Amino acid sequence: MQTVRQLLENKAIKELISVGPEMTVFQALQVMAERDVGAILVMEMGDVVGIFSERDYARRIVLLGRTSAGTKVRDIMTSKVIFVSPEQSIGECMALMTERRIRHLPVMEDNRVIGLLSIGDLVHATIAEQQFVIEQLVKYIRT
Repeated sequence: MQTVRQLLENKAIKELISVGPEMTVFQALQVMAERDVGAILVMEMGDVVGIFSERDYARRIVLLGRTSAGTKVRDIMTSKVIFVSPEQSIGECMALMTERRIRHLPVMEDNRVIGLLSIGDLVHATIAEQQFVIEQLVKYIRT
C-alpha cells in the first residue's frame, strides 16, 4: 500500500496554503475560493495553530448567525489538529479520518508541516491502486 510520502510526491498541488489566525473568516474564505480548496491550515510564526474548513464555516458562522467579515479565523478554527507522518499508509490515514470524522490531515515531518491530504486525495490514490491490482490480476488470468 502506498505511503503518505509517495502520495505527496505525486500530488498535483504541492504548495502548502495557509492563513493567519487574525485574518477574518471572509478573507480566509476568499483564499480558499481562489485556490479551490475546502480547508486551509492556520499558521502563526511557522507553526500550525489550527485548521479552518468549510464545515467550520457552516457550523460556527452560518448556523450561529455570525458574520464572516466580523469574525476572526482564530475564533472558529479547529484547534485540535490531528497530524500524520510521511511513513503512514493511505489505509491508516483513511481509518483515522473515518474514526475521527475529519476530511483533512496535515502531514508533519521533523516538526514542520510538509503537506495536507484531503479525503479526496486518499480516495483517488486508493482507486488508482485497486485499478492497478485489477489490471495485474486480469493479465495473470489471461496468461
